[in-house]
Amino acid sequence: MSDFGELVPLGGGDPIPLLKGTLVVGRRESSDIVLRFPNVSGQHCELSVVEGYWFAKDLGSSNGTKVNGSRITEQRLNPGDTLSIAKHDFEIVYEPARLGATAPPPEESPKAGLFSRSLLEAAGLESRRPAERQPRR
Repeated sequence: MSDFGELVPLGGGDPIPLLKGTLVVGRRESSDIVLRFPNVSGQHCELSVVEGYWFAKDLGSSNGTKVNGSRITEQRLNPGDTLSIAKHDFEIVYEPARLGATAPPPEESPKAGLFSRSLLEAAGLESRRPAERQPRR
């Protein structure tokens, strides 16, 4: 197994080593992991390590990216999860501690909650908005 882990094809085939912290998976030869299947998009998804855990991000693919059977936009991949690229299933095998994890997994998405608050609030320049006032009668 490579230092970053590997994708093990379910149903047989050679494991695909994860050789660096950010990888593009797709049909194009310029992808870091090339999957030569017509139902895989040119640039299908991106895999990246955040705080010792792998995350998958769909890159607007035609046939979708799934984690454990659920279609995702971006999601953490825990060791042993099934990553489906189009209809091709892989088990992700890695050790978070070897990738620098020193705490429990981060939020589901590294950017979760970013758009749920105002920019001023996110920057710490504004407190939570007060409840809307009821008009006086």
